[in-house]
Amino acid sequence: MFGSKFIEQSIFSASKKGTAIIPFITAGYPEKNEFSNLVLSLSEAADVIEIGVPFSDPMADGVTIQRSSHQAIESGVRLQWILQQLQAIEVKKPVILMSYLNPLFVFGYEALVEQSLEAGVDGFIVPDLPIEEGSDFRQVLNQANLGLIQLVTPASPTERIAKVAAMSSGFLYAVTVKGVTGGADGLPDTVTGYLEQVQELGNDTGLCWFRGENRRRCCFVGTLCGWDHCWLCIARSH
Repeated sequence: MFGSKFIEQSIFSASKKGTAIIPFITAGYPEKNEFSNLVLSLSEAADVIEIGVPFSDPMADGVTIQRSSHQAIESGVRLQWILQQLQAIEVKKPVILMSYLNPLFVFGYEALVEQSLEAGVDGFIVPDLPIEEGSDFRQVLNQANLGLIQLVTPASPTERIAKVAAMSSGFLYAVTVKGVTGGADGLPDTVTGYLEQVQELGNDTGLCWFRGENRRRCCFVGTLCGWDHCWLCIARSH
């Protein structure tokens, strides 16, 4: 099993025992030569692994990921290098690449899919690719059975959440706070109602992303709305 189905199955299996854990790391940070070992170590505990492709202008990310991306870029980390490193190891858990569109577009969608299959990449998160502009990339991924995880936010209208959910494969990424990643503590008072709405409109395919990374909050969010297979904890790795 691979691709979007592998992602879905891994999250569903984890949910039977508790909260699915999906840690995030920036590829090549903090040490470029430790990337492969870090991925393998995470695979022992994680249900899915999200790997950030360093980018010079990460508009959805705060200072933490900006700094880690800058350092990784300075050390020579590029998309091609990431795929080569993943191809050289065997990761037994689903792998998702989180990347802004530019590196993927420059790489070429066809070549990206071919090398992603060889590297064991199962899906992508592209925060700056709205559904209205993602048909070309979505089609190429669908043909290869790879996932394209779409995002909704607390500012998304009801109709928008339903539309995005219908186009998301692997899971639906429910951002729980407004603004960029990192830096803020706590969750807004409206988060419960928002997640219940995502649950209803997304047919239980959602996962939750939130700022502030600690075990206590992960457990809290993991039981907040009682979703069966729908939680995402991004581990602070910087």
